[in-house]
Amino acid sequence: MGGVASVPTDPSRSLKVIGAGYSRTGTLSMAMALETLLDGPVMHGGSQLLGREDAYVKLWTDIFAARHDKSRLMPLLKQATQGFVAITDAPGNCFIAELLELYPDAEVFCVRRNRENWWKSWQSVSNAAGAGFLNVFLAVVPGKRWYPKLVTQFSEQQEEKWGPMTEERMDEHNAYVKQVTPPHKFHMMQLSEGWGPLCKVLDVKVPETPFPRANDAEAVEGLASQIFVEAGSRWAVILAGVSVVGYGIWRSWGGR
Repeated sequence: MGGVASVPTDPSRSLKVIGAGYSRTGTLSMAMALETLLDGPVMHGGSQLLGREDAYVKLWTDIFAARHDKSRLMPLLKQATQGFVAITDAPGNCFIAELLELYPDAEVFCVRRNRENWWKSWQSVSNAAGAGFLNVFLAVVPGKRWYPKLVTQFSEQQEEKWGPMTEERMDEHNAYVKQVTPPHKFHMMQLSEGWGPLCKVLDVKVPETPFPRANDAEAVEGLASQIFVEAGSRWAVILAGVSVVGYGIWRSWGGR
């Protein structure tokens, strides 16, 4: 993993853990830890949305669009999570109750973080994610072209549930997760606790390796840099083609 999208190869595997921590609470570290403990692919939202093929990313836009129609929503959500052993980050953490209905045996982990630090981190990422030019710039990149729409859909879904985004959102989200999760399935932790809480609940041996300490922001920035290079290259080819055609037309008309 480490910011690279995991791809399931065995559709018979199912979610054992729902990482319900809000975005910017160490969701990548949690995903890497779960991938080690459960020995399988983990659906980390940021890595998936920026690193998977076009059809898979579009699937999540369909899921958001179907959020008010359960008969449509549930099959789509099942399709998007099939073969994964765990899920963390948005957009998965926007559908905790629905995931619990699909995977009633899954353990649910919420993550606490200092509210002030979380809010600063959230604002820095959300400001960049909402840049208006991305709609046009990413339009030529398969997979990534859906990202601006997903950002809009996420914001709409969040506002429907809680209103405008504030520094209280992480706590509001955690309270919601606790409300919809059976008490014996709900677990609150801090990443500073390391392997302990996860291993105890999952009844697995504590790994000899250190608990992952991934920097979500750095991982996303790394993916973003690759995306901008890809988008820039595609636009360069497009503009070069337009220039050649334009020059040909100009020469054609100029020769008359």
